[in-house]
Amino acid sequence: MSSRQASVARDTRETQIQVELNLDGSGQADLNTGVPFFDHMLDQIVRHGALDLKLVAKGDLDIDDHHTVEDVGITLGQAFAKAVGDKAGILRYGHAYVPLDEALSRVVIDLSGRPGLFYRVDYPRARIGNFDVDLLREFFQGFVNHAQVTLHIDSLEGINAHHVAETVFKAFGRALRMACTPDARMSGIPSTKGAL
Repeated sequence: MSSRQASVARDTRETQIQVELNLDGSGQADLNTGVPFFDHMLDQIVRHGALDLKLVAKGDLDIDDHHTVEDVGITLGQAFAKAVGDKAGILRYGHAYVPLDEALSRVVIDLSGRPGLFYRVDYPRARIGNFDVDLLREFFQGFVNHAQVTLHIDSLEGINAHHVAETVFKAFGRALRMACTPDARMSGIPSTKGAL
């Protein structure tokens, strides 16, 4: 059984979220945020990141999806930080380019211990179905702040908003998977500082 697992719960007046994460999974997802399009995007991370993720969120969706999406990012970031541990013996850096028809996105991640989000994604329209695409940035900001990673996300091409979003999430999953991969040539912390 993998030791790179974590369970985290978040309980506020706006959301109640439970996350169980296994970094050494096989792409198994059990997702229920109450926001179907967001569940679809989270599933991309799981499948392409080869993670196992169980996530249940109850939020104030009668107001809008904002608190739920942001707080899932926060809680998933906390679970990731806990599961990855001291980062000894891993690659630390990850990157991926992912196409979907006309869309192409690039994601680069550094498990640096320093939160930083550089998000350059222009969606062709403001909503995908009923989902406000501005919330996707809020998800990544919440993740970055609590996972303590540096994350660059760039949409390079795309005229279909759904395709753009999907390439971003697939590339994020693949970059995360690479960064967490054990490095047989690195026994310690992958930093000259000796800590991340």
